[in-house]
Amino acid sequence: MEGIKTFILEAWPSISPWLIYLIIPVSAAIIGWLTNKLAIYMTFYPVQFKGYIISDKKPWMRLGWQGIIPLKATKMASISSDMILEHLIDIKEIFNRLNPNRIAEELESNVRTLSREIMEKAMKENLPILWKTLPKNRKEKIIQQAIDEFPKAVEGMMEEIKNDIIDLWDVKAMVLEEIDNDRGIMNELFIRCGEQEFKFIEKSGFYFGFLFGLLQMVMWYFIQGYSWAWVTLPIAGLIVGYLTNAIALKMIFQPENPIKIGPITFQGLLMKRQKEVSKEFGKVLSRRLFTMKNIFDNIIHGHATEKIIELVERSVNDVIDKTAGLNRSLIQIATGTSTYQNIKQMAIHTFTKELPKSITDVFDYAENALDIEDTVADKMANLPADEFLGFMRPAFKEDEWKLIIIGALLGMGAGWIQASLLVF
Repeated sequence: MEGIKTFILEAWPSISPWLIYLIIPVSAAIIGWLTNKLAIYMTFYPVQFKGYIISDKKPWMRLGWQGIIPLKATKMASISSDMILEHLIDIKEIFNRLNPNRIAEELESNVRTLSREIMEKAMKENLPILWKTLPKNRKEKIIQQAIDEFPKAVEGMMEEIKNDIIDLWDVKAMVLEEIDNDRGIMNELFIRCGEQEFKFIEKSGFYFGFLFGLLQMVMWYFIQGYSWAWVTLPIAGLIVGYLTNAIALKMIFQPENPIKIGPITFQGLLMKRQKEVSKEFGKVLSRRLFTMKNIFDNIIHGHATEKIIELVERSVNDVIDKTAGLNRSLIQIATGTSTYQNIKQMAIHTFTKELPKSITDVFDYAENALDIEDTVADKMANLPADEFLGFMRPAFKEDEWKLIIIGALLGMGAGWIQASLLVF
């Protein structure tokens, strides 16, 4: 410190030597703010690992860094999906909000067009001569029968899907797949829900750093004459970096429930904003994970694909049988049972392939009916404090120490810089 002290006093002789000591708390405040800001940044970024991987099978043999949350995104998503199903979403209850008749109505235009295409193609390819010789009005009657039956089949299928939704929709698999594809979703969830708390961590680093710096300043006044005194600066930087993060994190989550001491009420900053945080959580959940596209894709192409195909086959079989009506036996006699089955298989194949393309027409209605965003926000806002805290913190808490250690190490590094400026 003598070097910089001498320089300042020579440049500005009117400055009191005591004012120079303010360099310590001011620099400590800057160190606290900067280390907290960097620690938060390193919590979220980079989303993908940056560095050199020596061995994929040994995580500790990676030279580089990946944000703590993106690194743990899959585990966090697994825990969160369990919590969502336990506390926020009753799959059976929300799907009971869907009206199969309304879904059939939303799809009716496309289903009618698809029905016509299916029947004309199936009859032309399997019964070319018979179809060509049939009068136009007779053809239209057959097609119209199919057009009338297919929407009913869609309604029936949706009713069965709704009743079996617990077996058909694998929520956890859907969430994990989306998170694996885009680890930035977990970043968005934490940043939007804890935006004010992370800003508090940054600012608190400045304030706590200044307070600790005042203590350091007093200590430095008494020990600055010793040759070893400079060592206290990086040590103090480490302590400041550690404590500013640790205290800030403690203030975010604790106490869970309001504690009133005199006129002042103490409660964790995040806990005070439970309703606001819940609203943001519901938004991210419904718009990034529980989208209608993700839900229907999981139902149609997920673990229950075979059940869906069986349901479609059964429904289309019924449609073809009803369309053929009393003529079914005559068709089978005239053309053979295999031809009739070919018509069914072609209809099933085309319907299974084309219907999912039209399912987007249902998304607006389904999103409003399921109302996942408001359902999640309302239930989360009314969770008891301990359950809300457990919901927001479970997997993050496991790596909370990394955020604190990062702050401590960055603080120590800043302390070395401080020492080089003030002493050497």
